[in-house]
Amino acid sequence: MAHVKVVDELCTVSLPAALLGERWTLLLLRQAFLGTRRFEDFQSALDISRSVLTDRLGTLVEAGVLRREAYKDVRTRYEYRLTEKGLDLYPVLMALRRWGDRWMAPAEGPSFELHHRGCGGGIGVHVTCEGCGTELGARDVRVTPRG
Repeated sequence: MAHVKVVDELCTVSLPAALLGERWTLLLLRQAFLGTRRFEDFQSALDISRSVLTDRLGTLVEAGVLRREAYKDVRTRYEYRLTEKGLDLYPVLMALRRWGDRWMAPAEGPSFELHHRGCGGGIGVHVTCEGCGTELGARDVRVTPRG
């Protein structure tokens, strides 16, 4: 099998990995998908330092994954909400969760389950061919360089 050389600066795996590859970033996204919106709620859910939280939220806002929305409490504060770009990360987190459930869950199983609101069925993550719909694994895919 021929190996394809990939330029890291242009690779659509390395670029998202640079943005999302830090532990706190993925946990912030998990919390955002669970409905966490406010700085204090992120901090208490994750037991993360204020400076690290400020930095990671700022990075996700700058990247367009989250947006800041002002709300009024005693003073003006901000909520962090997923953008369309952020919502598109849902399958990525579900794939990580599924892999973790299979290979890293404690003996008693994962700490939570996910179910479709509509019918109650479990959540799956599948890679399929856009042409014929066949479910694919790593050995079913051929990589071809562009240009």
